[in-house]
Amino acid sequence: MQANTGPELRGSNITLEKIIAKTNVSGRRTKIVCTLGPACWEVDQLEKLIDAGMSVARFNFSHGDHAGHQACLDRLRTAAKNKGSHVAVMLDTKGPEIRSGFFAEGKKIDLVKGESIVLTTDYSFKGNSSKLACSYPALATSVIPGQSILVADGSLVLTVLSCDQAAGEVTCRIENNASIGERKNMNLPGVIVDLPTLTEKDIDDIANWGCKNQVDFIAASFVRKASDVTKIREVLNSNSGGEATKIICKIENLEGLENYHEILAATDAIMVARGDLGMEIPPEKVFLAQKMMIREANIAGKPVITATQMLESMIVNPRPTRAECSDVANAVLDGTDCVMLSGETANGEHFEAAVTIMARTCCEAESAVNFDMLYQAVRNSSIKKYSHLSTSESIASSAVKTAIDVNAKAIIVCSETGNTARQVSKFRPGMKVIVLTTERSTACQSYGVLKGCSSKILKSIEDTDAIIAETIADMVKSGASSSGDPVVVVHGAKAKKGSTNTMKIEYC
Repeated sequence: MQANTGPELRGSNITLEKIIAKTNVSGRRTKIVCTLGPACWEVDQLEKLIDAGMSVARFNFSHGDHAGHQACLDRLRTAAKNKGSHVAVMLDTKGPEIRSGFFAEGKKIDLVKGESIVLTTDYSFKGNSSKLACSYPALATSVIPGQSILVADGSLVLTVLSCDQAAGEVTCRIENNASIGERKNMNLPGVIVDLPTLTEKDIDDIANWGCKNQVDFIAASFVRKASDVTKIREVLNSNSGGEATKIICKIENLEGLENYHEILAATDAIMVARGDLGMEIPPEKVFLAQKMMIREANIAGKPVITATQMLESMIVNPRPTRAECSDVANAVLDGTDCVMLSGETANGEHFEAAVTIMARTCCEAESAVNFDMLYQAVRNSSIKKYSHLSTSESIASSAVKTAIDVNAKAIIVCSETGNTARQVSKFRPGMKVIVLTTERSTACQSYGVLKGCSSKILKSIEDTDAIIAETIADMVKSGASSSGDPVVVVHGAKAKKGSTNTMKIEYC
């Protein structure tokens, strides 16, 4: 009988021994973003997060003020210095939110299924169970009868019955019993919302806090089109300290999905923001959107973060659910560069355990990946889409292929802007990638979100050969490699931006 040479089911490398073996987290490639908050923002707590695996600290500007965030950032940088870690800083903008209003009495109202409620765009109105204020001025002209309005993360569903545009009011049917508090988020699935992606608050936060503190990333909420990215970049470039900041576009609604390819071409990175996205499209479709966005970002060589409710139960519980661990693992198998924790670290009493378990789960998922086949898949998909590779991307691809062929212990990348490091990371090498740079921002951005990359800041990379020899010697000294082990090196003939043109093999 002729042997079958066709495709086989995935997972042939998963064995009982692998299942029962202790998790080795030392080689973890997937990065972890942690949201900072009252539960974890003291120096000793931040040091625990760094030790557990945090590579990006997220500052959520939907809450707090500049002074409070500044105090937290100062503590973070103290903790990072203490630990010798290049933790990146992310400013996450509040964005154009739509919220319900305040109440005339009490802090909660009870709504009954089948009854009607009026939504008014007069935000000064103090509401009750029959009439509620909405912060979106164009509500009555944006929705039509039959459409749904979701309130408080979908815990309340309303169906539009009629719209009074002159009065700015919308009458809705209540579809489920619910008790809601004041100022809850509202989603209008399928509606093109007439609000700017960058609000005045966002511009102030970016210019007067982000640029001032030279943050590494701006995570822009509710990006809907490529021109939104252009506007954010204008704000960064017009303020001292923002020139090196990278933009992460959060895809949170249907309009963002529809314009995804244009947004991807314009941005530096993507965040699959599944919370609001799950309000805007059917929840059973979110995993498809996640897979599509991750795949396209992988082909484009842009880092991608998967976010929202990954280990949600650990806000309260010391252990995650099995479904949550599977969610993290499947995001890694989909190809995500980073996974993100929100309330789990910002408000959860088990913040350290959440990062530890997430790191272990990422490692186990990575152990199921065949990196040789993954390299070929990324390369084939890139050529199929773009028909060719750029010069620097071709060198990065060749470096990873060579590292696979010679069983290299590491790939060393000399990179001023981080572009070469990003391109090497794109081809998913199974060995570690060490990024050498003189730029603090490049070190933090590479360590922060580039899969498999660590970084080291140097005073100069003029004498490339000496620097590489020193790095290889450090690898041998630390036990990461042995004498005679091959190492692949990628760098430019000159120590300047955009000059990458050399790939070679060195030996320990």
